[in-house]
Amino acid sequence: MNSKTLITCAVTGNLVKPEQTPHLPITPAQIADECLAAAEAGAGQVHIHVRDPESGKPSMQVELYRDVVNRIRRQNREVVINLTTGPGGRFVPSEDDPKIYAPGTSLLPPEKRVEHIALIKPDVCSLDLNTMNSGPDVVINTPKNVRRMARVIREAGVKPELEIFDSGDIHMALDLIADGTLEGPAMWTLVLGVKYGFMPTPEAVMYARSMLPPGAFWSAFGIGRMEFPIVAQAWLLGGHVRVGMEDNIYLEKGVLAKSNAELVTKARDIIRSLGGDVASAREARTMLGLAGGR
Repeated sequence: MNSKTLITCAVTGNLVKPEQTPHLPITPAQIADECLAAAEAGAGQVHIHVRDPESGKPSMQVELYRDVVNRIRRQNREVVINLTTGPGGRFVPSEDDPKIYAPGTSLLPPEKRVEHIALIKPDVCSLDLNTMNSGPDVVINTPKNVRRMARVIREAGVKPELEIFDSGDIHMALDLIADGTLEGPAMWTLVLGVKYGFMPTPEAVMYARSMLPPGAFWSAFGIGRMEFPIVAQAWLLGGHVRVGMEDNIYLEKGVLAKSNAELVTKARDIIRSLGGDVASAREARTMLGLAGGR
């Protein structure tokens, strides 16, 4: 059991649409403000996507990432900043010829997907290892492309967070650790509840945890209504937790969360009600082997 639990807050993500909730942060100022409020509520780490300020659609513009990071750092030098590298891996086949991509495809060269990491150098960035069906589409992260992304991340001095959607991802990560592409025992996040990935059940969490190398730093999160049950389950099994509007927009059944801070507060209260305590950002840096705030 951890002496203290790190709460990560994923404040906006790629898939939630602005029409689903009026409280979703869109602009760099809104995203940064949500990160800062989440940190005040108890999140030691914030996981960040950016969106086009006009349309609200997902974006990969480096300057949007830079704007968000600078706004956060002007007010908080300690919260761990974790930028996504997930966008750029989705393939939608054409109806007529599955070799040809259809609208919705976002496939990009690996180096383009981590361009903002090389330029901004956050504390942490996600690294997806999944090639899988994702709803009606396919996400593609081949071993070769993951290695190319991992090389850029390492050269930038950034810690990769391995996002694990199913057991095969763990097998790939262990191979990458064995050949020196990644440093073990690594930082892992179990993603539960994405359709065709890990089911959001206690058995799935226990199975995935059993495959991780000794000394691994691991977290877990559930999608939608399973967000808070997985908070409890991860804590009970000695892991850390993640919440946020990227994964779930409801505080309880039928009640939209008005902010990411509300979701963090509920996760914090669950952990404390179980007898745990929440790690500060400074304590999170020690846990992750990170230097002081950049």
